[in-house]
Amino acid sequence: MDTSTRSQGTAAGTPASAGTAVSRRHALRMAAGLAAALPALPALSACGSDAEDASRPSLSLVYLGDATQQKAFNQLFDAFHKAHPDIEIKAQGIAAKDWATFAQTVSTQIAGGKVPDIVDVATEGQLLFASKGLLEPLDSYIARDKKIVDDYFADADPKLREWTDRYGSTDGKTYFIPGGYNTAVLYCNTKVFQRAGVDLPSGDWSWDDFKKAGIRIKEKTGAFLLPIGYSFPFTDIMPWLFTNGASTFNEDWDKATFGSPEAIEAATFVKSLIDAGLSPKPGGAFDAAAQLRKDKLAAFGGGRWPTLDVRRLKMTDKVRIVKWPSNKRNGSPVGWDGWPILKASRNKEAAWTFLKWLMSKDASTFYAKIGGTNIPARGSVADSKVFLENAPKGTPLLPGALKYGTPIPSPVQGAQAQKIITQAWQEAITGTKPVAAALTAAEKQLGGLV
Repeated sequence: MDTSTRSQGTAAGTPASAGTAVSRRHALRMAAGLAAALPALPALSACGSDAEDASRPSLSLVYLGDATQQKAFNQLFDAFHKAHPDIEIKAQGIAAKDWATFAQTVSTQIAGGKVPDIVDVATEGQLLFASKGLLEPLDSYIARDKKIVDDYFADADPKLREWTDRYGSTDGKTYFIPGGYNTAVLYCNTKVFQRAGVDLPSGDWSWDDFKKAGIRIKEKTGAFLLPIGYSFPFTDIMPWLFTNGASTFNEDWDKATFGSPEAIEAATFVKSLIDAGLSPKPGGAFDAAAQLRKDKLAAFGGGRWPTLDVRRLKMTDKVRIVKWPSNKRNGSPVGWDGWPILKASRNKEAAWTFLKWLMSKDASTFYAKIGGTNIPARGSVADSKVFLENAPKGTPLLPGALKYGTPIPSPVQGAQAQKIITQAWQEAITGTKPVAAALTAAEKQLGGLV
């Protein structure tokens, strides 16, 4: 079931829907803020009903979402209430500009005694939440409703369950039900490519192919190839590292690898795109949506969320999704929703009922139909008309990228790590420091965290 938001907005080089400026990948700061605000969580009272056995339990749920996303969520919650009229949902969508602001708002509420039953947690925050003892183990619930859970996971890529168990727990217990996920692809303006006489790839393409296309596009049309950034690792940094066999950390997230030759090569290549004038200068106020509409932008990176922007721009038939260009291998970051029940919740049974409903095919189909921003975990829904219609050609490449994707590294110290990573990448691609010096220094700092 796909319900989290990952959209970054024009600052990351992706068109933003009206009012959307959410950075899904700042979730680690959200988690850190919440964890810091909850040193005595079990002693706080939940903001739902006063007792577990209330005749009409009131389920409190907090998520990040702007006005447009809240509209979709409210439709989802209404659908749940129709299926379970005995359970009230008091959901709060916080229209924060990023997850750090969201964290501040939620942590303030929690410090005041309002503890939600459920908080939608992004990949980056899951290990941190689990390590802080904030969550209720779900193993007994899963065992009790084994048939429902097994049906859900039988329709999902087994990697989602494997990764959630591996990266969302510190003690072998299960704390999250994984929801929808995102991978990284390129959304390409077919009109710009056609005007430049450049064919889009039908399969894999290389970094060199990509750069050559950008040079020709610049010469023939004056359009930028893509907006390059550094503040949104999911599309600014990780795809370049993964497609060169590199990463910020090893597979266990306990050793920094940001200074590897492969990582340095990746940053050097990205810098070369900027130096060649194929991207506007990073950090500026480049309006990607406006430039895409004017055919002044050839491509931008994203997961599922830009599809909503493309629809808003009425450019669905003018945009095509292709794989991220690769150097050594196909690669993509993967991030997914995690749905936990907070240990302090007094409505655990109602919360589990909601999580079970989220796992249903009806719920997944419904959310995909009304405009979910993630790829449905259920493969049958991701492969269905409801997900694929009114979407750019090439949309099946989004779930297809899961086959070669890698979870975005998210150690417990993720907030500090992201700050180091983004600063070093900024220094490297803008020429503030030599690429190798910036990344090797960052690797040393990252090693001190883990």
